[in-house]
Amino acid sequence: MDHGLIRQAARMICESRRIVVFTGAGISTESGIPDFRSPGGIWSRYNADDLTYQKFLSHEKYRKLYWEYDRARYPAMSDALPNDAHKAVVEIERTGRMAALITQNIDGLHQKAGSDPALIYELHGTVHEIGCLRCHTRWPRATITDRMEREGIEVPYCERCGGPLKVATIAFGQSLPADVLEASFRHAQECDLFITIGSSLVVQPANLMPPQAKRSGARLILVNLSETPYDEIMDVILLGAAGPTMKAIMEEYGRILGESGD
Repeated sequence: MDHGLIRQAARMICESRRIVVFTGAGISTESGIPDFRSPGGIWSRYNADDLTYQKFLSHEKYRKLYWEYDRARYPAMSDALPNDAHKAVVEIERTGRMAALITQNIDGLHQKAGSDPALIYELHGTVHEIGCLRCHTRWPRATITDRMEREGIEVPYCERCGGPLKVATIAFGQSLPADVLEASFRHAQECDLFITIGSSLVVQPANLMPPQAKRSGARLILVNLSETPYDEIMDVILLGAAGPTMKAIMEEYGRILGESGD
């Protein structure tokens, strides 16, 4: 771990007033959440074409398959605990300098770590809520899944309007929530520091946020295990695990504040 780069990143946080943190799957794998799409993972048991949003809407048999897949993936996310990177993001928030926390993750670990839900923008939704696709009512996951288990229901439907119920995550072929996307890009445009943690920045349109921030004058920090297509525009690149890297940055941030007497 390059101490000079750690100190540079910490100093950027000290000098910033509107920080946006952007997180991807890499921050969650360190909490033991597996890559479901890796060889041998849950995803490999299914035909991806059968789990699209369009197939879900088209027929009961695909809704049944979707719920089977969801029940297989959920326990790993439900049991996971926040790691040092999630905790470091909470520390950034406590400085009063963070304007938004944008995440591609659906696991709710930022909320579990103590991040303010009002600052969180979940681009791909959350696995902890279930919504009706017709009347758009939402419930805590347990409200619906407990009823499914109690009554032996394989495919749930809304008790209010009869519409199909689906976990409040974004399936393949389903549009990202326009309001969340719009607000996220606005924060990217208005921030003075954009910190990417655990994302390879290959999924559109979210990967367009760092260059948006850069064009607006923000400085960029990248914490990731591997290189990204946007490395050339980054001001600081820290290649390594998110947990220990972010912990080191915030420890250095504390030392800098101590040195300055703030």
